[in-house]
Amino acid sequence: QVQLVESGGGLVQAGGSLRLSCAAAGGSFSIRPMAWYRQAPGKEREQVANIGRGGSTNHADSVKGRFTISRDNAKNTMYLQMNSLKPEDTAVYYCNTGPVPLWNWGQGTQVTVSS
Repeated sequence: QVQLVESGGGLVQAGGSLRLSCAAAGGSFSIRPMAWYRQAPGKEREQVANIGRGGSTNHADSVKGRFTISRDNAKNTMYLQMNSLKPEDTAVYYCNTGPVPLWNWGQGTQVTVSS
């Protein structure tokens, strides 16, 4: 079974930046389309961005121009560079396959943006 480990979250002021990482162990990461998801308190989990196995990307309108998804298949790792963060970006961020999450969820990484 694939194990997903997210890291890189933290507390940042509005306008700041963070870089999230997602390490995948035990699965076919390099051949899978992947995605970042987030869940804010009291809200449903939503997809933030996805990336094909060849590197093609899509970003949700709410983060377009501010967030950038990328991957390094040699390291079985995916990234989310988050710039110009806003308080509404506060959430627990998760990674999984995309566009449909097929693997067990990891613990996620908390991102908190203060105003």
